[in-house]
Amino acid sequence: MRTEAAHDCILLAAGASTRLGQPKQLLRRQGETLIHRCARLARATQPQRLLIVVATAAANIRAALANVDAELIENSDWQRGLSGSLQLAALQLATSDRTCLLLGCDQPALELAHLNALLSASAQAASGCAALSHQGMAALPAAVSPQLLKTASALQGDRGLRDTLRALPRESIALLDYPELQRDIDDEEDLAAAVRAGWIDANP
Repeated sequence: MRTEAAHDCILLAAGASTRLGQPKQLLRRQGETLIHRCARLARATQPQRLLIVVATAAANIRAALANVDAELIENSDWQRGLSGSLQLAALQLATSDRTCLLLGCDQPALELAHLNALLSASAQAASGCAALSHQGMAALPAAVSPQLLKTASALQGDRGLRDTLRALPRESIALLDYPELQRDIDDEEDLAAAVRAGWIDANP
């Protein structure tokens, strides 16, 4: 299903998964790595540009994206955290006037319908932004206006645009409630829960 308005997409995948102890990007759902699955879903929204940020040293993650139609951006300074990855991608889209879909790859229940709903809701929101509602506050995935994406240049450390989204007037942003997306994968407990839910393949 194609969304009506033209948009871009950024998939942030340069994290080290230190709490989990293994690359969450390479966990599998029905045999498909999470990084490939999220890239495939992002591509299915038919963005004008799909940018995927990976760590420079992550050859295995780049290999998992070998057949994906996307622009790979290597972040050599991934230790700086999320802000550095987002700034690299935002710089590539500096002249774009399109909405940008932002997502990570640690929400195994993510589906195309979620992404299309965010894009549709952002087109109706006064701020041009829509996001997942997490305890009533904005979280990823999100669809953000080009003006808000440009604020990434001021970010520091392991912080993305969450605080910027949360600073918007509540009535100006669309917050979508998808309880299944509250389950991301940060540690072994999260991974075990995802396996029990059937969202992640059990280790052979």
